[in-house]
Amino acid sequence: MSFIFIFKGRLIFGPDAKSLIITVLLIIVPVIIFCTNVARNLINEIPGNIQGHAILLVTVVLTIYVLLLLLLTSARDPGIVPRNPNPPTEELCYDSSASIDAFGSRSQTPTPRLPTTKEVIVNGVAIRVKYCTTCMLYRPPRCSHCSVCDNCVERFDHHCPWVGQCIGMRNYRSFFMFISSASLLCIFIFAMSALNIKFLMDDYGTVWKAMKESPLSVVLMVYCFIFLWFVGGLTCFHLYLIGTNQIKPSRNNFSAYVGENERGPGNLGMNSSGGYNYAGELDGNRREKVEDDREIGGDLLKISQRPAE
Repeated sequence: MSFIFIFKGRLIFGPDAKSLIITVLLIIVPVIIFCTNVARNLINEIPGNIQGHAILLVTVVLTIYVLLLLLLTSARDPGIVPRNPNPPTEELCYDSSASIDAFGSRSQTPTPRLPTTKEVIVNGVAIRVKYCTTCMLYRPPRCSHCSVCDNCVERFDHHCPWVGQCIGMRNYRSFFMFISSASLLCIFIFAMSALNIKFLMDDYGTVWKAMKESPLSVVLMVYCFIFLWFVGGLTCFHLYLIGTNQIKPSRNNFSAYVGENERGPGNLGMNSSGGYNYAGELDGNRREKVEDDREIGGDLLKISQRPAE
């Protein structure tokens, strides 16, 4: 899969970055409808221009904030582990059983092979890691291979088609802030559209006449209600994962080696001060550090614990 690199790797878009156009339209179109119809009516209905224009200002600012978070999520390296050009020779072992060569004869020469798993010590805890035949490396803890991007990603959560990028160690925080802010935007537009219906109901007497007078308010309420089930539910789900120190694809296998309440390598849950440790807390330089990562080579512990510079 091909990636799009911009500004010397400071921005990196996934192979399906074109889906961003759909996501942006799903955000901008209802906001434009709201600002040009519902918000304008609220400015006339609410006494005092300050309150009415404040609704319009909050909508615009919140929308820009959501779009910026979308860009940060989509254009940031999710935590791609650079693949090796060759398998790690120091891990090779030999199969002593007889093998069949290309001519059909049985050969007694041991054939080299790599063990599918091995144990490493991370923060004093023994962790079993798996070998990735595509990237030719042993994946760090909480690292998985994305079948869409065809890369191993540290703290891989999932590949999101709506942002066109994997969600991993380096963009999880912006992803979580994006979906939570999008949920707030849905709630705000839904509430303001309902308020517009209420004002019209006071003027026309019944809710049906009010809905007939402003059908776009009803459309926006239905639209925001439907999308709130998706982004709001996703926000609650990831709040649960953050609070219980889990990452979606690894919450079953990782807890077999490190208890979820213990402070294992790369703790994701609540810290001692009551705040959350996001999976994407290692932000640092947004440029993909290709050269630095290649210097790491096959050292699994250095890859899994590399600092964000």
